[in-house]
Amino acid sequence: MIILPAIDIQNGTCVRLRKGDFATAHQVAEDPFSTAAAFVQAGAKWIHMVDLDGAKSGEAKNAEIFLRVAKESGLKVELGGGIRDMETIDFYLEEGISRVILGSVAVKNPGLVREAVAKYGERIAVGIDAKDGVVATEGWLESGNISYLALAGKMAEAGVKKIIFTDISRDGMLSGANFEQLSLLNNTVSCDIIASGGIRDLGDIAKCKELNLYGAICGKSIYSGTLSLPEALEMAGEQSC
Repeated sequence: MIILPAIDIQNGTCVRLRKGDFATAHQVAEDPFSTAAAFVQAGAKWIHMVDLDGAKSGEAKNAEIFLRVAKESGLKVELGGGIRDMETIDFYLEEGISRVILGSVAVKNPGLVREAVAKYGERIAVGIDAKDGVVATEGWLESGNISYLALAGKMAEAGVKKIIFTDISRDGMLSGANFEQLSLLNNTVSCDIIASGGIRDLGDIAKCKELNLYGAICGKSIYSGTLSLPEALEMAGEQSC
């Protein structure tokens, strides 16, 4: 299982939100570059990054930060937020990002997902973010009017191999991931599932591993000190691609 420490970027700074509410954004680290370097020292191979400005505006923002992290840290960067067309997908993947996450477009333009997967395979992931089991889009500001399981099924049919699932009500709350929905999702589709939202401590990492999930994204738990990244990496075991 892989552990992906997370950095969310808003206006060039490292922030975290509570339940996806942009009004709750607060800075959690000095800068993304020293933070990424600390993740490397802890033993991480991957980093999960989100362009919050891009998620809200629908277009790529803060690109220079993500590309610099990829180049300078040596980490494999998984990036989401505001990636809505092939031009942006091509740009990021050709310039050093290892995997891009398609979110809102998975609901609104599934044809783009199929096109991207046909070209880039497992370098394309789909982010499914849900409130009460219903998918949310546009930086979690709108309802996609489809259940997370239904969307996951459509994405699997489109050839997607990796899905990042977030229960928005738990994101940034340190209340534990929604293991019931994660288990159901993992047993419904053949895609690799990455848990996101609510991971608090080593107990949650153990549950993710017990459910045979592909990975777990850890953000606020690392910054708040409830989770030791080196210990999480050790528990997760081999860091796959």
